[in-house]
Amino acid sequence: MSGSTVLIAFDSTQQALRAEMLLEYADIDIDTRPTPKEVTAGCALSIEFPIDDYPLAREVIETQEVVIRGYFRKFTAIYEEIDETGERKER
Repeated sequence: MSGSTVLIAFDSTQQALRAEMLLEYADIDIDTRPTPKEVTAGCALSIEFPIDDYPLAREVIETQEVVIRGYFRKFTAIYEEIDETGERKER
């Protein structure tokens, strides 16, 4: 189903690796993968996880002050940035 996962994009590899460790520790099933072309980021690594884990992942990222580029979901054929509820971010 389109949009059933969330992707976190980063500006640095250091922050991506830090987030990977923290999210795994929080027992979130993650997939570290290349950042899609349509997501502008300074880092080639992104982390994808099920949307059901989005609230917990946001809490972990925010409380641990991990610097991210943004949260994204795939709607139709492209990734779009999302807000705290998991819906498309207003522009």
